Amino acid sequence: MARTHQLDSDVVHYVWDNAIAPRLEIDPGDTVVIRCRDSSDGYYQRGMTAADVGGRVSKGHPLSGPIAIRGAKPGDVLRVEVLDLVPGDLGYTSFRPGIGLLQEDFPYSYLKLWELAGDTAELRAGVRVPLEPFLGVMGVALPEPGEHRTAPPRKNGGNMDIKQLTIGSTLFLPVWVDGALFSCGDGHAAQGDGEVCITAIETTMTATLRFSLEHDRSLSFPELETSRPLSPRTGAGRHYATTGIAPDLMDATKQATRAMIAHLVEAHGLTREEAYVLCSVAVDLRISEVVDAPNWVVSAFLPLALFG
Repeated sequence: MARTHQLDSDVVHYVWDNAIAPRLEIDPGDTVVIRCRDSSDGYYQRGMTAADVGGRVSKGHPLSGPIAIRGAKPGDVLRVEVLDLVPGDLGYTSFRPGIGLLQEDFPYSYLKLWELAGDTAELRAGVRVPLEPFLGVMGVALPEPGEHRTAPPRKNGGNMDIKQLTIGSTLFLPVWVDGALFSCGDGHAAQGDGEVCITAIETTMTATLRFSLEHDRSLSFPELETSRPLSPRTGAGRHYATTGIAPDLMDATKQATRAMIAHLVEAHGLTREEAYVLCSVAVDLRISEVVDAPNWVVSAFLPLALFG
């Protein structure tokens, strides 16, 4: 009979390392209610300002786990069903020198603290972001020994920041070691596709996940399935989009994002910093075409539902 387990965040780990002993061992079909710290490891508190951003020392994402699934072997696929996600009551979005898509445009620190008491969060009067929570990091242990940073996503999943992995979605992860050794964290209350300033609305998360194994299927990289339209709280309404057109997709992405920041400042009265943050937590980047050489098109879509 399938069981439901609890896993707290009193003990976390900050790297992928297949030598880390599992904190929990479960059977396929079991459900685990997992409590996750935020990506700052609890650093940000109410009352902090941009002056505090530089005081944070990051060791990596604080991850809850590992969870061993009995019978998981290399070559299997771990199926992770997202049953429920409950964000905390405080979120943050920050950027600092040297990181983010537009680091050359914003060579200083900035911090936005969000109250997450309802189903939207206020950026400023008249601008509210609908909350669609998900876990930025879900992954299994790598087959290579030793410690591996949590920041880059890899074949084991990890820090993929896929906003569509919300309630009702299923993640399929290739298993690389015995037991799979699943860990997760990096709760996001809302995010735009791209997460351009380096953070979403970062928050703690209580995630309810159900695990099962597929022995007759193999994957080289993670895949996922959704059970509802993408971004249902913002995707069905009107949007305004800017574009970037260049022979390099990263250059086109920067163009589209810069144009959206300019639009938000001019049309909606945001500061440049507020506009950059809003692009990170609510604007969705899309690759519109990559077949008409020498230039490719990236579009940035702003949900107009954010403005009432």
